[in-house]
Amino acid sequence: MTTQYVALLRGIAPSNPGQSNENLRRVSESLGLENVHTVISSGNVVFETDSKDPVAIESDLEAAWKDELGFESTTILRSRSDLERLVAMEPFGDRDHGPETYLLTTFAKTPLDHEWDFPFQPDGKEYWVVAGTDREIFTVTDTVHSQTPDVMTWVEGQVGKDVTSRTWLTVFRILKRMADTRRE
Repeated sequence: MTTQYVALLRGIAPSNPGQSNENLRRVSESLGLENVHTVISSGNVVFETDSKDPVAIESDLEAAWKDELGFESTTILRSRSDLERLVAMEPFGDRDHGPETYLLTTFAKTPLDHEWDFPFQPDGKEYWVVAGTDREIFTVTDTVHSQTPDVMTWVEGQVGKDVTSRTWLTVFRILKRMADTRRE
């Protein structure tokens, strides 16, 4: 029985030829991952595997990025069912991702150590931590008054750099690709 995962890579620059979707797919396939696809150009690799050890897959991918493509990237796996559970939580309520409201999910490699009550607004900031799990933080930024990099810097300052963030729209794009490419 295969499991469908997405590898979420931190710090991918689409303009870097070594980090192209084609290279990410090629390296993933060289590790024996199957039905490999990418979603947009920000380091989202969807695949299937018989392995039930996501930590080992993360480690193998991180080593392969360095050995075969010459870059280092924290790589965080989530299964399709993990992402479906996040969507079912409705962490953003009735908020929409749009020109004035930026919905961001930050994924952590290891369990998060935080003691916030949700929703939480850092002092003087124009963003809110609206929900969280032991491995994700959901933030809303008022983009009329603040910028998205501000919230990502704040989150890293709170929980460390073994994280990567995706818009809520990207999470839905990943799930759509997973549904469209799932082998039965």
